[in-house]
Amino acid sequence: MIEAMTTGDHLLRLWLILFVATGILSGIVTGYFKARKIQPRGFKWKTFRNEALVAVVTLAISGKILGGLTAWLKAQGWVAFQNAPAGWWMIALEYGLYFLLFDTYFYWLHRWMHKEPFYSWIHKLHHKSTSPNLLTTLSVNPLESIINGGFVPLFLTIFTVHDATLMLILPTNIFMGLYVHSGYEFMPRWWNRSWATKWFITATFHDQHHRYFNGNYGGYTTIWDRICGTIRPKFEADFEKLKDRVAAAPRTGPQPSSGIPMAPDLAE
Repeated sequence: MIEAMTTGDHLLRLWLILFVATGILSGIVTGYFKARKIQPRGFKWKTFRNEALVAVVTLAISGKILGGLTAWLKAQGWVAFQNAPAGWWMIALEYGLYFLLFDTYFYWLHRWMHKEPFYSWIHKLHHKSTSPNLLTTLSVNPLESIINGGFVPLFLTIFTVHDATLMLILPTNIFMGLYVHSGYEFMPRWWNRSWATKWFITATFHDQHHRYFNGNYGGYTTIWDRICGTIRPKFEADFEKLKDRVAAAPRTGPQPSSGIPMAPDLAE
């Protein structure tokens, strides 16, 4: 039985890897990614190589420190979890609390790290990439990684949340970090127009922070940037220009038959 479960898990992981790889290959072949590249000529192999080296060192140092700190807090009883079943509304409440508190924590510390001498000591390394890519997420000073990553054990020390909440928190950290540094914009045109979604940052939002070195400090939302006036004035206009470029990009897929209009691209 255990062997069957192990084999099943292995096949599921293999299927997921093949699914993602197929999606990426398809996106490259069809030009889907090329059309959505925020800075089409921004990628530099030298920067990418340097980021890979920094990422290895940073992961080794910060992973050891943060992992050891979390283990110590658990051993001392400072970090514990609610194991009892909880309703979806309780999990949503705990997750929402984390989401907003981290965004506040990140915004103000991020602004602080843009002031000298802290910028040169801590944050400058991360800004070596003016056109971010996935590796830029990990290409940070180990101290900055500890500052940002330290929020989770701090949050878990102050609040006792359910296991299910933690299962949402950790993937959010990973996904958001990779998405905003991806260098590609996948959000639809209406994202910045809708009152319900305009408060959540996009890859374009954070890409402009790297390109211009200041403004757009938020980690998850645009709330503090809008309140404090640090959102870049042309951010929404630049987002629209990118969507115009996506709409104008040639389509390599099947063309509609005569007289039948093609359905609009929902990812514009």
